[in-house]
Amino acid sequence: MADFIDKAKHKAEELTGKAKENTGKATDNRDLEAEGKGDQTSGGLKQAGDKAGDAVDDVKRAFKND
Repeated sequence: MADFIDKAKHKAEELTGKAKENTGKATDNRDLEAEGKGDQTSGGLKQAGDKAGDAVDDVKRAFKND
């Protein structure tokens, strides 16, 4: 269950970053735009880590089933 919650938080971080970036662009606020890009990058990296962890778990399960 914690994995699902973490994945949801990471996706939300990415989406919030996109919203911040767009708001920064619309209001000509470069700091907010940059913060949004940073949030997107952070969320995306965390999601990549989630996927890598899932792949490791899949390999472990495959070897247990043999």
